Amino acid sequence: MKKIILISFISITLGGCSIVAKTPEPSWTSIRKEGDMEIRSYDPMIVAEVTTKGERYDAINAGFRILAGYIFGGNQGEKKLAMTAPVMQQSEAVEGQKLAMTAPVIQQTTEVKGEWKVGFVMPAEYALDTLPVPNDRRIKFTPVAAHKKAVIRFTGFNTDKNLQEHYDLLTVWMADNDIKSSGQPVYAFYNPPWTPFFLKRNEILFDIKE
Repeated sequence: MKKIILISFISITLGGCSIVAKTPEPSWTSIRKEGDMEIRSYDPMIVAEVTTKGERYDAINAGFRILAGYIFGGNQGEKKLAMTAPVMQQSEAVEGQKLAMTAPVIQQTTEVKGEWKVGFVMPAEYALDTLPVPNDRRIKFTPVAAHKKAVIRFTGFNTDKNLQEHYDLLTVWMADNDIKSSGQPVYAFYNPPWTPFFLKRNEILFDIKE
């Protein structure tokens, strides 16, 4: 399979903490839709990122825990913000400012073999200068400008076979419609592990070259 950027949405269970599904997504508008294929226009966003090492699954778990710690209080701040859906089940003894949990969790490869960047999209009401300062210095903030993506939506488990099949469908559709991609593909998973395979929402997304 080709080198990928992978998004694993945060409606999953990690480290004994259960996270509810239907997490708020980054804001986007549908421009064109043909069956399972779609062109979307995404609004600007800010991503909190951390670099981890190891196999993909282990790396995203490690990055998730670091970033979840940040948005659930591992930051410098005196005011505690009310949580929005989903609610993470954890002790109320966490100090610091709480941010709303949003989707997605972003994972992508770096230039170093075995190294991954894992990121959370920050709540839209924050700017770079208003986000709480992380206690963990490994967390960095990256602003992402407004952009367009080509998307395919499908069900099933996130196996290599299922991803490759829909990757091929999307790239053929893009080629047939003269849509040029920019960068690596993004793989998105929206549901917790216990969701039946036929109800799972998965997506593959490509940035579109303007």
